[in-house]
Amino acid sequence: MSISWLSESATNLGTLISRGKIDPIELTEFYLDEIEKHSLRNRIYSTVTVDRARAEAKAASSRMKSGMRRSHLDGVPISWKDLFDTTDILTEAGTELLKGRIPKADATVLRNATEAGLICLGKTHMSELAFSGLGLNPITQSPPNINNLDAVAGGSSSGAAASVAFNLAVCGIGSDTGGSVRVPSAWNDLVGLKTTAGRLSLKGVVPLSERFDTVGPLCRSISDAGLILSALEGIKASDLSDSLLNRSRILVLENVVLDHLCPEVENSFKHVLDVIKLSGAQIEHKKISEADEAMSLGGVLVTTEAYGTWFEQIEKSPEVMFAQILKRFRSGKNTSGFEYVDKWRKLKNLRQRFYNKTMQYDFILTPTSPILPPNMEKLISDEKYYDAQNLLALRNTRLFNFLGACALTLPTGFPSCGVMLIGRPNAEEQLLRNGLALENLINS
Repeated sequence: MSISWLSESATNLGTLISRGKIDPIELTEFYLDEIEKHSLRNRIYSTVTVDRARAEAKAASSRMKSGMRRSHLDGVPISWKDLFDTTDILTEAGTELLKGRIPKADATVLRNATEAGLICLGKTHMSELAFSGLGLNPITQSPPNINNLDAVAGGSSSGAAASVAFNLAVCGIGSDTGGSVRVPSAWNDLVGLKTTAGRLSLKGVVPLSERFDTVGPLCRSISDAGLILSALEGIKASDLSDSLLNRSRILVLENVVLDHLCPEVENSFKHVLDVIKLSGAQIEHKKISEADEAMSLGGVLVTTEAYGTWFEQIEKSPEVMFAQILKRFRSGKNTSGFEYVDKWRKLKNLRQRFYNKTMQYDFILTPTSPILPPNMEKLISDEKYYDAQNLLALRNTRLFNFLGACALTLPTGFPSCGVMLIGRPNAEEQLLRNGLALENLINS
């Protein structure tokens, strides 16, 4: 086994398995050994599912030898955020409110991935009940950032990102309600796909705000994201070839998403724009008023639904929660029923108007997050700093949850700086093709 395989993409590992160059048993044992001996293991994984991983690897090895592999990724080991139900395995969603919770069945997306031959290495730490973009969780563990061990990993899929960035999984499966796949992906130099709400099943996924909750991968390449998407959905993978940007029309949205960028993020975004211009693509800059209106509505809807989902458990034991997360949940308690319905009606109308105004563009482009990963200790000690950094971390990503889009972040070559491509709802395949074209340009 080559140590370089630990940082290999899921796509390439699948190819090596298909050629008989790697046995899934050997690959899985190699990852399990790396996890066991890693000094940061307990900050990344909440549970390592050794017995399950070995059983699944054995089955994948048999299929490989008999020429009966179920998918290109059959035999590839991945991690799961600790809000995906796993049969007879702790699933606590980073909170003492669910301490000792053991589901009796796998989440649908986990079952689909297992059917495709993916191997479950374990469950990863996360922000409490998935309600923070920072990845700080003093209740359980706060996973580290690959570029700065004193900084947060981004949330809420913090452990999912860290498991891949620190080479302790080939891919991590996370969830995204306001940026929880894309922020940790960007801050750990990974690819992250936020799917359209409703595309992937939420059955067996611990909810935050179900009308905004989505499932998606944190991985090493656009090709990986496409293959994982098909596995989670239980369908055949789409062909992402013929990906070019030279005839594309791209919109750089100039609303709030470009405000107050830190210098590193601003430089990385300018670099990406320069790369795209050289390809011959057409870039246009524009403000869309519906984006600002959606920002003013969406946050209230998320917090209201989140509190409505969890208020009984929260108010029975509020003392077991991280104070900042508790405060954020309680911010949704005062919205009336008629206000909630009215805001949803307005948001649906805004979505339609927004896409009518942007339909001529192949995709929208923005920085993924305007800031770099904040210092962990300062977040704990300074409440105002926590509030400000959490809102900034999620500012750009959450807009497109509110607008119902699919979105994709990829590394720019600048540490912890991602660039985000946004597509129309349920247009993931085209978005991935555009993302692959941009990935090739950035890496060339």
